[in-house]
Amino acid sequence: MNKKQVRDRITAIGLVPVVRASSAREAHLAVEAMCEGGVPIAEITMTVPGAVDIIRDLLRENHDGLIIGAGTVLNPQTARQCIEAGAQFIVSPGLDLRTVNLAVREDVLMFAGALTPTEIMSAWDAGADFVKVFPCANMGGAAYIKALRGPFPDIPFVPTGGVNLLTAAAFIQAGAAALGVGGEMIQRDALQAGKADVIAESAHHFLAAVREARNGLGHAKAVAS
Repeated sequence: MNKKQVRDRITAIGLVPVVRASSAREAHLAVEAMCEGGVPIAEITMTVPGAVDIIRDLLRENHDGLIIGAGTVLNPQTARQCIEAGAQFIVSPGLDLRTVNLAVREDVLMFAGALTPTEIMSAWDAGADFVKVFPCANMGGAAYIKALRGPFPDIPFVPTGGVNLLTAAAFIQAGAAALGVGGEMIQRDALQAGKADVIAESAHHFLAAVREARNGLGHAKAVAS
């Protein structure tokens, strides 16, 4: 899958599950469960032990259509390691222009973390493909995304932090391009207990929430016209 195909696939599904696990076994279980639930995308954070090797191993397993990226990438050195392991996208929690520049040079999809309008402008000007707004809930949640859409109508925002099944629709309705979801989808207790079915069901519910919210937007536009 090339960069455009990865971007289109993520946009179509509308979810970027954030995998924080204590072992490779848990990470693999989480990814397999999400695929079963209809969400074949995973952001493996650098806080997972052996994260770079996990990214490499998951991509070697050749899951049909699986998209694996690297999260909590704080610098270009780590980004390069992840890209060499095959990561199809890079996610940073904050704005590091060196990391954005590397991703642009390597033609790898980049989710640049940003919070303020100034950071958002800098991330977009540097060539980020998506702007991850984190921690979004602390800034007002969906209302903050809606406010940002005014001056930045063409920037695809991915709110992360405070996204759950109760707020997912509001974020989509506010104009989010996709949603970053962590423990609300990949529940810690289910992961530790090896309950893949619980995580798969959660992924399915989030996918349905995004689809329903988008369908509602389409209906609203049709009525307005």
